[in-house]
Amino acid sequence: MEGGGGAGGEEDQGRRREGVSVTQLHASSPACCPGLCRSAVWPAAAPADTALLPGAQQVGGPASRRRPPRRSRAGAAAAPGAGEEPWGAGALAGPEPHQDAPLVCALERERRFRLPLKPPPPLQPVLRGGQRLEAALSCPHFLRHPQQHLIRSLAEARPEELTPHVMVRLAQHLARHRLREPQLLEAIAHFLVVQEAQLSSKVVQKLVLPFGRLNYFPLEQQFMPCLERILAREAGAAPLATVNILMSLCQLRCLPSRALQFVFSPGFISHISGTPHAPIVRRYLSLLDTAVELELPGYQGPRLPRRQKVPIFPQPLITDRARCKYSHKDIVAEGLRQLLGEEKYRQDLTVPPGYCTDFLLCVSSSGAVLPVRTQDPFLPYPPRSCPQGQAASQPTTQDPAQRVVLMLQERWHFCRDSRVLLGSRALRERHLGLLGYQLLPLPFEELESQRGLHQLKSYLRQKLQALGLRWGPEGG
Repeated sequence: MEGGGGAGGEEDQGRRREGVSVTQLHASSPACCPGLCRSAVWPAAAPADTALLPGAQQVGGPASRRRPPRRSRAGAAAAPGAGEEPWGAGALAGPEPHQDAPLVCALERERRFRLPLKPPPPLQPVLRGGQRLEAALSCPHFLRHPQQHLIRSLAEARPEELTPHVMVRLAQHLARHRLREPQLLEAIAHFLVVQEAQLSSKVVQKLVLPFGRLNYFPLEQQFMPCLERILAREAGAAPLATVNILMSLCQLRCLPSRALQFVFSPGFISHISGTPHAPIVRRYLSLLDTAVELELPGYQGPRLPRRQKVPIFPQPLITDRARCKYSHKDIVAEGLRQLLGEEKYRQDLTVPPGYCTDFLLCVSSSGAVLPVRTQDPFLPYPPRSCPQGQAASQPTTQDPAQRVVLMLQERWHFCRDSRVLLGSRALRERHLGLLGYQLLPLPFEELESQRGLHQLKSYLRQKLQALGLRWGPEGG
């Protein structure tokens, strides 16, 4: 074995002096070139000054399955033609024909046989302006396209590229992701005003949606006059779209009297009664009627008949039910139970005209928290101080017991990265206040800062005492 190793080393040194490498030895071997089994034993990237192991000169011998020893850095620097690129990149970049061409051909044939060439990727078209904006809105991954990307794409678009389809996609994107971005919302409002004559009420309802949802009234001065003209023109042609537009305006506290008179007219109500969307229209009309009752003191037109009214939001909203595992409602309920007792609060109670409350307390005139079972938890609707058709600007009640509503303000109740409540949440709190309920907001930042039930009970105790509420020593 030792003699064989010495002979192999001397022979390899002689080949190096003559400029012949180990790789050339295998490339010239007719037994090795046709296939890859021997080339796998001796990688083509093996350095030229690597010494042969004993018996390695015999192709297919036992020693040929051993890995060659690693060469040193000095050997790598001294080897003629040694490079830093791996085998594939260095050889395919342009090997010299008289050196590794047979082995390269064999490897290339084997590669093509085993791994067929992939087709080249299609050329991506250059997107500009409106096309880039629509492409960004079509991407399912929202975080890849933040607001600034949309603003830049919108600024680069030419006016003719901003079609109703693109602007509707933008409006839906803002509403879905709770993005209260003034520049984008103002662009939608301006587009609506400029393209008023070409837009149907079915398109307008989608363009107006983010303004009500995001609780944003645009600076565009012609925004409301434009919508009033569209409602007057197409209210009878698209009843559901008309009511949807009014719902968005209701969240903004901007209800045009002429459009209200139309949707509350007997003819309109009779027309929608036999349609498939009658249940949702009746719910929206009930909410609009409540807004007229509480917020429009000067309205003298028709109202929704009592037999047509339905509860507005009889149960927690869909978003709250979908995110119940992230809500603070359960831990707040347990804190109230241990602090006050189960008989002194009600959870998820729906009060007239149909608003679902998180937690409701009944409080005496002296500030004592009363058992709910001994009191009527509902305040009268409409408020006793408001005759039919007049607003409750300063609601009062003859009932000596005050109703306190604890309002959970979860993270998803606000516009993204903002302290502005969504339009539907702001509308509910505004109407409950006008009905005479005393509101106690519980913001998510404060709830998230409590560490454990003990701290939460202390937090709730401070909140209730700040309102002047008191309860017996059994409440802690």
